[in-house]
Amino acid sequence: MIVDAHQHFWQLDRGDYGWLTPDLAPLYRDFMPDDLTPILSQHDIDGTILVQAAPTIAETEFLLQIADQTPFVLGVVGWTDFEAPSAASDIDRLARNPKLVGLRPMIQDIAEDDWMLRPELTPAFEAMIEADLTFDALVLPRHLPYLRQLLSRHPNLRTVIDHGAKPDISKGEIDDWANDIAALAKDNGAYCKLSGLLTEAGKDWTPASVAPYVAHLFDQFGPRRLVWGSDWPVLTLAAGYETWIDIATSLMPDETDQDAFWGGNAAALYKI
Repeated sequence: MIVDAHQHFWQLDRGDYGWLTPDLAPLYRDFMPDDLTPILSQHDIDGTILVQAAPTIAETEFLLQIADQTPFVLGVVGWTDFEAPSAASDIDRLARNPKLVGLRPMIQDIAEDDWMLRPELTPAFEAMIEADLTFDALVLPRHLPYLRQLLSRHPNLRTVIDHGAKPDISKGEIDDWANDIAALAKDNGAYCKLSGLLTEAGKDWTPASVAPYVAHLFDQFGPRRLVWGSDWPVLTLAAGYETWIDIATSLMPDETDQDAFWGGNAAALYKI
């Protein structure tokens, strides 16, 4: 089984994609299941995890409707307001849909680096644990020490780090990121997605520029906690779907458990 553990759909006229502006011309159009179906067929992808792209419950419900109508969508990672007094009840309600497998606050866009440690968010994290949902940590390198603290506070929170925490590959910044990734990976059972790295590598990326980051993620998370995802269609800003598959294949260690990396780890992470 091959699972793309990170892809998006959006419909511009819904109006809640604040980050998606005409400046991002290749992405500034609708992307829906019919756009992805032939790509998945071409590469024998069995299913996907559909991830939120707007900080609204309305978009989460939109994605759940798509999942209900689209057999290849195995699960949805949605959004809810973790700060709302109703957060716990909102999570409980959303989790009644079996296609909801996780939640993702858009931490990279929040001004406070330590936002995730605010005490008032505790009910939301506890509700996620109770509902057996996965926490997708959309973080940047500067958030990793705080994420490590959060996971020590909530050791039963099943967590995956999106896009390897988005290291700044274009500037070759690796040391601090590598140290924080190593500390976090050692301290808990968090997973990490091998996704989104090409868009962090800049327009002049090469396999060699990405290779040290991929190697470090494989080394720290091992073959059972690293999950492959495309980040399509954002991926198309840097490369095609086939290119990312080829890069991941060429850079993985020889001893990698292929079944786990390409699908088994995603199935375990999201309970699909």
